[in-house]
Amino acid sequence: MGKKRILVLGRRDHTEAMRVAAGLTVAGHDIRLVFMTKAVEETAENELQAELLDLSDIVPETTVPSMSNDLVFLNAKDLAGAISNSDSIINV
Repeated sequence: MGKKRILVLGRRDHTEAMRVAAGLTVAGHDIRLVFMTKAVEETAENELQAELLDLSDIVPETTVPSMSNDLVFLNAKDLAGAISNSDSIINV
């Protein structure tokens, strides 16, 4: 099994999406994480998971306009491109 391009969509549970994305790097896959639906809550658990993302060299992106000052914003066309360029998509 070769290296896969995996897109993790954080739709319902941003904390779990961060955990899943960081965990997938152990297998050596290329991981993209996109936060969707609403802004990520500022909690101690999310701060811990954000540190894991940093250690895993994952730079999250977002479709949430209010987060666009902190993360790369993906419009509908950009998100469609991310989906079509992925080997696997995981919705969390």
